[in-house]
Order: sequence, then C-alpha cells, then structure tokens
Amino acid sequence: MSRLDGKVICLTGAGAGIARATARACAREGAAVALFEIDRAAGEAAARQIVDEGGRALFVPTDVTEDASVREAVERTVREFGRLDVLFNCAGGSAQDDRPVHEMDLQVWHRTIALNLLHPFLVCRHGIPHLMQAGGGSIINVTSHLGLMGSVKPAYAATKGGIVAFTRTLAAQYAQHGIRANAIAPGTVRTERSIGRYENGALDPDSPAARERAAFQQLYPFAKGEPEDIAAIAVFLASGESRMITGTTIAADGGRSSYLKVYAGR
Repeated sequence: MSRLDGKVICLTGAGAGIARATARACAREGAAVALFEIDRAAGEAAARQIVDEGGRALFVPTDVTEDASVREAVERTVREFGRLDVLFNCAGGSAQDDRPVHEMDLQVWHRTIALNLLHPFLVCRHGIPHLMQAGGGSIINVTSHLGLMGSVKPAYAATKGGIVAFTRTLAAQYAQHGIRANAIAPGTVRTERSIGRYENGALDPDSPAARERAAFQQLYPFAKGEPEDIAAIAVFLASGESRMITGTTIAADGGRSSYLKVYAGR
C-alpha cells in the first residue's frame, strides 16, 4: 500500500518547479492530484506527464488571486475525484522590482500580497470545508527561508513571514476537525525560474540580491536543493506519518536560516 492511497490533493502553481515535482511524487504514492495552474500549456503538460507515469491527474485552469476562480477549481476537483484531503499552496514568487520600502511601487506590494498571501487564504477558504467533510486532512503552505530571516526584498519577505503566522493560526483553529497545517520554508531550490534568474547570467552579480545569495552559498554547503527535495517533505506532511506534526514550519534551506543567526551573533 502506498503512503497516499485514496487521498485527493490540490496543488497550486503545479505547472512547474516545486509544485510540479510534488504533484508527481504524490501521484506516485497513490494520490489523485488536481493541478491548479494559470499557464494552460504548463498545466496540461504536467498533468499529461503524471498520467503517462500511471498516475491520476486533473489540470484545472486557475487564477489563485481570484476568489471565484479558486472556488470553481476546488469544486471541480471534488466533482472529479469525490473528495479533498490535502491542500498544497505553492504558487507565488518575488518581483524583480521588489525594492526598498521608500522606493517601491505600490502595485508591486499589492501584487506580491495577492500572489503570496491572498492565494493560500483563498484556497483554504474554499478547501477547508471539504477537508472537514472528509473527516480531516493536511494543509501544506510553501513559505521561504526569507520569511524566517528577512531579506532585501521587503514585499516578498513580509508575505512569506505572513504565511508562517497564517499556518500556525490554521493549525489552532482546525485541530478539532482533524486538520493539520504546516509550512515548508525552502532556501535556494533549482527550479526552472531560479536557474533562469540566478544561474544563467540574468541577475546582475553586483546587485544586493545576488550578493546575498552568494554569501549564503559560501557560508553553508547545503545551500542549493532540487524540487524533489521539497516534494519529499510535502509527501511526508500529506501522509499519516506526520500525524503528530501541526503548526510547524520546516526550514528546508540547508541550515542557513539557523546557521546565519548563530553566525551573525558571534
């Protein structure tokens, strides 16, 4: 028997990167997966890959910043698979023009909040009633090590820090319904976007973000991970193996969020 047999999981941003790797990993463990993705070509390709690998997958075109779109995506998932057990909220990102607060365009702030913080709220808003109906479930929110530390990107760090507090609140509010809520805080993960932005010369090596990233990688040897590393943690949190874990943020950053605190305090 596989670890996720009989479970239905919706995953946001599942056309690429961490969420796509997680969808594949969950499907291999027996789950039916609904891929919420705004990019139709990417979402269809990801779902097709999972089906070709012998899994059950449904692509659902979704704008995770729009309430009606998320509601319909959740309802379609339940219509297709009959239930919902796990919410994996991974869509999000940082803007290149996420600047110091006094220089930031207000639209950058609003857009970052919508994508990184409003989106998991909307998925939980519409998904939690179905988890309650199923007798419990697991919510997994993807934050960032920068939500634990702070960053040169204030909008990104603020929203990712907000996810940590939101996750703790969910864990407390819904424990009596058998629902667990945890977060994963990745560090540098070699997704397609990360490789394109940081490894192919797209980022000015003299920029604050580039210097910050280079310093992290020099200070700790496990600074870079692969999407599959995060997917493995997500499978664990989705499964019954983690039944005693809730309200927790797992720092999957090679140790640098804790190491740098010690280092800075010397």
